[in-house]
Amino acid sequence: MRDEAAKRVELVFSLFDANGSGVIDSDDFDLMTDRVVEAATASDDSAKAAIQAAFRRYWTTLAAELDANGDGVITVDEFRPFVLDPERFGPTIAEFARALSALGDPDGDGLVERPLFVPLMKAIGFEEANIHSLFDAFGPDAADRIPVATWAAGIEDYYAPDMAGIPGDHLVSARAV
Repeated sequence: MRDEAAKRVELVFSLFDANGSGVIDSDDFDLMTDRVVEAATASDDSAKAAIQAAFRRYWTTLAAELDANGDGVITVDEFRPFVLDPERFGPTIAEFARALSALGDPDGDGLVERPLFVPLMKAIGFEEANIHSLFDAFGPDAADRIPVATWAAGIEDYYAPDMAGIPGDHLVSARAV
């Protein structure tokens, strides 16, 4: 696994640990889901239902694959190798990527405007300076929009163990002071 990928995974784990307990459990996914849906003020009910289903599947997949002792929690050591395995986790990430990127396109024009992108990413827990850096790395057009497909592909790349130098690496760069 590339060092960049390991850093991305560590960040995702810390964000998914929404209640700060040091482990991931279903309550964390409920908290994250609620924050993202709340931030998606311009999205319709079907888009919100899709992200809710994607978060549910994300948790269900993690729990089924990693919670061997049935305690209802996932540790960072359990999370690390699994989440970077495209064979085991790829379809779950693809569903999540489609659902999250669609929330940023409530008018259905295939483009995500920065003012919709930023609150969604903040709701997940990313730092605002890093969010803007990521959006810029996606190469927005003159109207400050990126294609939905670009964002979805960027999410999938984020979880690829062999990827480096990708836009998603901007999310784990040094925090702005």
